[in-house]
Amino acid sequence: MSDAVNRGKFPSVWRCSASQIFFVAARKGGAALCLLALALIFCFSPLLRSGASAAQAASAKTSTGSAAPSLDVMIGSMLMLGFRGADLPQGDAFLAQVRVGHVGHIILFDRDVTTGGERNIISPQQVRRLTATLRAASPCPLLIAVDQEGGRVRRLKPQRGFADLPSAQSMGAASPEKTRAIARQLGVELASLGISVDLAPVADVNSNPANPAIGALERSFSPNPALVAAHALAFGQGLAQSGIIPALKHFPGQGGAQKDSHLGLTDITRSWNAKVDLAPYAQAFAQGWPGMVMLGHLYHKGLDPQYPATLSHAVVGDLLRGRMGWQGVIISDDMQMKAITDHYGMEQAMLLAVNAGVDILLFGNNLYWDETLPRKAFETLRGLVESGRISRQRIMESWLRITNLYASRATAARAAADGSSALYPWTR
Repeated sequence: MSDAVNRGKFPSVWRCSASQIFFVAARKGGAALCLLALALIFCFSPLLRSGASAAQAASAKTSTGSAAPSLDVMIGSMLMLGFRGADLPQGDAFLAQVRVGHVGHIILFDRDVTTGGERNIISPQQVRRLTATLRAASPCPLLIAVDQEGGRVRRLKPQRGFADLPSAQSMGAASPEKTRAIARQLGVELASLGISVDLAPVADVNSNPANPAIGALERSFSPNPALVAAHALAFGQGLAQSGIIPALKHFPGQGGAQKDSHLGLTDITRSWNAKVDLAPYAQAFAQGWPGMVMLGHLYHKGLDPQYPATLSHAVVGDLLRGRMGWQGVIISDDMQMKAITDHYGMEQAMLLAVNAGVDILLFGNNLYWDETLPRKAFETLRGLVESGRISRQRIMESWLRITNLYASRATAARAAADGSSALYPWTR
């Protein structure tokens, strides 16, 4: 890895007591030092453990004297955005937003939806240059993501020089062990390209083969929830073994849906079955899921009569974090999908999502193109914090979850490089 962690750069603008300890441990010594780091964090960070205000936590010093990150950097770390261009010259406006930490993470696309032309992905060599430019510009831990599920959902296509990847449905017809091996090899390719997150696998159960967003596109592993659970977990473990962060999606499950949330609000009230649709998540969490969880813009009046999952504290805070026990990173699906934009403005959607418990807000800036979106998204989120509608403590919570996930990814990448990945829990 050639990002800020492995270059040993800890700019004062973003240094955080707990995360810095964890980063150094991940970079220098793998599992043993990570355990020591956790001990240090729990021993010397009482403000964070006791739920003290973010203002107190941000001004607190550890025995090493390192300060917490700036509010701007923590806010930027909650934003993942897309952009136009296969390269970014030094004077580029989007790159400038990355450089100051207002865009914390990146999503890449091969096709520009609004123009029909090329976007960010042309060839392996070009992608490596592009990701290196982005990493060099960022002052913070930068996640670079792509949707590489396989089959019809692939941003990295064979005709561009990338490896072929079968659909989830095809993988589901074979063994989970084979799925794990396929994902492990995919992870090697992604790591070589400078990509750190794969927004996959799909954990939706194929309850409705005609579902235009899942079944019809062969994005589900199986109509059997046990097989979906086994293959989704194997896919995530395979990616993690190569140092790539997977994203389990689309919580709470849309396999039985009749509509596509890209095009409007998807009501799963009648099709959703808790025993079936939550099974893959329960199994993954029980086995130590090594990545993040992506929410779907799905409405279920029994779960929340007012808001879709992404904006619902009942779904995110009570169900996912509470009853199911997931304490890791939660990422939204694209906030520009019509399921959101047809019903909510940007400010309201961001307010509801963050207060529900979402850690990273994804704006692909592809379904609709807005050159000013990076600045708008950052300023909107910062304004919500400054007004007190989102607390600084809430921002700090997401920052710590994201940086801890990043540190785990650094350890995984090191293990993949030195051949010791079998020693780590994500291989189980």
